[in-house]
Amino acid sequence: MGVKGFVEGGIASIIAGCSTHPLDLLKVRMQLNGEIQTSKPTAESVRPAFATTTTVAAPKLNAALPPPPPRVGLLSVGKTIVQEQGLRGLFSGVSATVLRQTLYSTTRMGLYDIMKQKWTDPETGNMPLVRKIGAGLVAGGIGAACGNPADVAMVRMQADGRLPLDQRRNYKSVVDAITRMAKQEGITSLWRGSSLTVNRAMIVTASQLASYDQIKETILDKGIMKDGLGTHVTASFAAGFVASVASNPVDVIKTRVMNMKYERGGVPPYSGALDCAMKTIKAEGPMALYKGFIPTISRQGPFTVVLFVTLEQVRKLLKDF
Repeated sequence: MGVKGFVEGGIASIIAGCSTHPLDLLKVRMQLNGEIQTSKPTAESVRPAFATTTTVAAPKLNAALPPPPPRVGLLSVGKTIVQEQGLRGLFSGVSATVLRQTLYSTTRMGLYDIMKQKWTDPETGNMPLVRKIGAGLVAGGIGAACGNPADVAMVRMQADGRLPLDQRRNYKSVVDAITRMAKQEGITSLWRGSSLTVNRAMIVTASQLASYDQIKETILDKGIMKDGLGTHVTASFAAGFVASVASNPVDVIKTRVMNMKYERGGVPPYSGALDCAMKTIKAEGPMALYKGFIPTISRQGPFTVVLFVTLEQVRKLLKDF
């Protein structure tokens, strides 16, 4: 039964991930919009928070902060990608998406299914919401730790097209991306932003899987709809909305930390998640943490619908195994 949950979750996740990949790419591009790009950071701009001395004169505040970037919309970002790279550009990094779903989503879906079986009350057949959330937190964290290398590669491959030609990484595939990162930046670069990935995955999995199960059970218990496609679509879309609202701020910071570019041995633009969050808010305002929310909900909604509808169908096909 344990292995079956991994197989079912993996198949559904890969199908959902590939079918909504263009929306995920648009989300990443919008989250990176407005980020201050500095090829060679000055000593002052990356001075540690507790440093007491510096050899560089402090710049004037008015000169240090550029005007906020113009807002970009979902359609304008998509139009730019198609104009510059063609329709194929909307699927940049899709090989990394397949690997990510294979590692991350297969693990989290399988573990959640195991815990759901273990923690469900055998007499009533129900699992309290608190236990569902707990199972989602544990499953999401473990799954994210397994899939972080593919996640970093996916973010970089999706973001590459927005860079000038001389600064692009031009990864040929997810294997090429992971191999070059390990050689050029060290093996630890594959787990860059892993704490953010784990935090986001815990939030997404807990809110997405727990809310889907809870909403589906409520619909069936209240007799609003019967167990079928309508119930699955309704519960999954609601679960996607909940997951989007809860995870977007962490997702923005994760994307920027994973995508930051600097030479090995150099000073990174961000010292960590908190530093990235503070710099983002200072330069672009607090609502910058919800950049890409429209494509996030536009992607998370269909992704969750495809995920759970496919999962329910796969379960029917494999019910005798």
